[in-house]
Amino acid sequence: MDEMIYLAMTGAKQTEYAQAINSNNLANISTTGFRADLHAFSSVPIEGPGVESRVNAVVDSYGTDFSQGAVLSTGRDLDVAIQGSGFLTVQADDGSEAYTRAGDLRIGSGGLLETGSGRLVIGNGGPVAVPPNSSLLIGTDGTVSVQPIGQGPETLATVDRLKLVDPDTRLLAKGSDGLFRLPEGEIAGADASVRLISGVLEQSNVNVAKTLVNMIQLSRQYEMQVNVIRTSKEDADAAAQLMRIG
Repeated sequence: MDEMIYLAMTGAKQTEYAQAINSNNLANISTTGFRADLHAFSSVPIEGPGVESRVNAVVDSYGTDFSQGAVLSTGRDLDVAIQGSGFLTVQADDGSEAYTRAGDLRIGSGGLLETGSGRLVIGNGGPVAVPPNSSLLIGTDGTVSVQPIGQGPETLATVDRLKLVDPDTRLLAKGSDGLFRLPEGEIAGADASVRLISGVLEQSNVNVAKTLVNMIQLSRQYEMQVNVIRTSKEDADAAAQLMRIG
């Protein structure tokens, strides 16, 4: 009886973990450039004395879905989306380089270019600084050009170039801040083949319908595990009552 309760309890706990991953994906359906987290259940035999048929259901988070999200046209000069594979390079909280697909850029305090979440965007020589201007253009290769205030279009000047990278996605790990990093603090080199589209934003790649269906399935699975625990208790009470009668 104890084994039955333990197995059901473990299954319920793992189902809660899977639901947390699924709910996080659903909560980020409107997050620019978000990549869905993947998970799967696996059967893990319980080691030690006892019946060898005892198996726990364990949830494994096995990476990230790097498929392309839908592209939405905004017409805004500072909105960019990466065409195909690749990432923008930003500065993480600890000052290290990290990678993102979020192209909702803006000019922050001090004229520094940053993402919508406030991450400084990295260029050839560090954070990209944009001088006062009357217009700004981001080229397909990441080149940032500005038209100085009071000057004509012929004075368009290049101020920096965004560091665009295309590391092996199998090596990337997503942090709690939603940014991707290479193992052991490695830094990806700039890749000239990565191309940007200006005036558009890449949306989250979360499949809303599939995620909602998963939520329902996980809820039913959790309910089943709780019912097993409840049934186990009822069986134990019935057995105790029979013992008293005897």
